[in-house]
Amino acid sequence: MKIEELKFDDNGLIPAVVQDAATREVLTVAYMNKESLDKSLETRETWFYSRSRQELWHKGATSGNTQKIVEMKYDCDGDALVVLVEPAGPACHTGAISCFSENLLERSDDSCSSENQMERSADQLASLSDFAVMIELEKTIRQREQEMPEGAYTTYLFEKGVDKILKKVGEEASEVIIAAKNRDPEELKWEAADLLYHLMVLLQEQKLPLRDVLAVLNNRKKPSAEE
Repeated sequence: MKIEELKFDDNGLIPAVVQDAATREVLTVAYMNKESLDKSLETRETWFYSRSRQELWHKGATSGNTQKIVEMKYDCDGDALVVLVEPAGPACHTGAISCFSENLLERSDDSCSSENQMERSADQLASLSDFAVMIELEKTIRQREQEMPEGAYTTYLFEKGVDKILKKVGEEASEVIIAAKNRDPEELKWEAADLLYHLMVLLQEQKLPLRDVLAVLNNRKKPSAEE
């Protein structure tokens, strides 16, 4: 199908559902006209049309939180788009990873089972916006490797090379094990944070994006054909 064959509404717009290409999380829903769609296809970054300002806008032009387009699909009627992206940062102006952070079903209900209440509590403990720090950490580590600022610990690790990084990953993993065996949640959270940081440094040294790791986890949760 060509752009000319897509079905734009009476205002010349078509809705675009933007999803994280790795996690499939819906990041935002916006509108494109033919010009913004052309720019999106040309630059491989998302451009939209603002209905309130009545002008084109390039996602991340001000914030730096651009969205690299991996794939763009249209539905069977040709009147809606799904855009799979690699986000460079949070999608929402509030700083949240996704604009869809509120749940209409989250309410106090005494009739709910204790199991459902536990599941709801777990969801509240770690929302997607909490993981924005991982995106920022990956960007910071990448910048450290490129700029190698003097005195930075990350610079020191890259200067020492992969053997030093691997040693630190092993040490921090051991510390996590010890903290867990000691049933010390306070120590465990600090050691787990250290392990995640050093693992992120290792991924950067190996030029393996965190997104690729998340994609593996995302694929694992899908039911296999044998199930």
